[in-house]
Parts: sequence; structure tokens; C-alpha cells
Amino acid sequence: MRIVVLVSGGGTNLQAIIDGIKNNTIRNTRIVEVVSNNAGAYALTRAKDNGIEGKCISPKDYDSRDEFNKALVEEIDKVNPDLIVLAGFLVNIPAEMVAKYERKIINIHPSLIPSFCGKGYYGLKVHEAALNRGVKVTGATVHFVDEGTDTGPIILQKAVEVKDGDTPEVLQRRVMEEAEWVILPKAIDMLANG
Repeated sequence: MRIVVLVSGGGTNLQAIIDGIKNNTIRNTRIVEVVSNNAGAYALTRAKDNGIEGKCISPKDYDSRDEFNKALVEEIDKVNPDLIVLAGFLVNIPAEMVAKYERKIINIHPSLIPSFCGKGYYGLKVHEAALNRGVKVTGATVHFVDEGTDTGPIILQKAVEVKDGDTPEVLQRRVMEEAEWVILPKAIDMLANG
């Protein structure tokens, strides 16, 4: 299975996928390209260090959102992946791309959907909301992408305990280590192997 990984920042989930492919917990899968909307994303360095094609397509480089969307869709079409993995990609996916690649785009979200998801819930904001609400359990969800924000069919979820004294940063790290880096590679392996 040929996958494209879309990422905006450091690329820790990308690294989990790269490691999964190397250690064979993700079978029959190859990352054909990493695309970032941020030229300074460390994820692009991770791609280069692992011999993976990396590309920046930023809304800032286009006059309109439509032009950016068109460029993103063209790039994905050119690579023709079997699966598109959103691994911390903080840009809305164009509706045209969602329609064209139905059931071929997955996302990792750092909560147990339907909690703390949808518009405005990304990065640390998710963990701040969980702590403010006083939940005892949070986690991560891998889901298919549809027209909505975090509304597509759920593939895998993993719960993570919230501990006394957690800060958003500490909780974010635990959710990554105990949930995101576990279920994202697992979901890709499941999809690649029927």
C-alpha cells in the first residue's frame, strides 16, 4: 500500500509510522511522500532523513484558498496514493479531495471522539479542554475523514488515564506515547492488510 502523510509540525506520528514500517509492525506499506503546509516543519526533515520525498504546499504561497486546495489535490493526484494519512495536519482538507478519496483518508485525533473534537479542538487545546472538564480518561481516535470535522467513521480508539497534577503538555505527551503512536500504525497496518 502506498501512503502519503500530511503533517504540519514536528511529525512525531510520522516517525511512529516510519518506525512501524521499519520494524514490520506496519506490513506491505511504503510512504511515497510527506506533504506539509509549513516549510519549517521538522516532519520534512524526518522525511528527508529517511529517504522519503517531502514537499511543502502552503496556503501562504497562493493568492486564494481555492488555488491552494487545487495545488494540494493536484499533488496528491500525481502521487496517486492508496491511503492519505493526516498526522497532525492543521489545514482543512478540500471537499473535492474528501469526495475523490472517500474512505482513503484517515486522521488521528488526540481524544476519544465524540469528546473534545470538531472545530477549534486541535493540539494542546484538546488536552486543556479535557483537564478543564475534569475527565478521568482521555485518549486518541483514528477515523476516516468525511465532510465534517472529526465526524467520520471510527477505526480505532485507545483510552489513556488522566492523572492528578497533569498539565496539558504532560497529558499530550502521555496520549501520544500510549495511544496515538500505537493506534495510528495499527490502523495503517489493518488497512494495508485487509
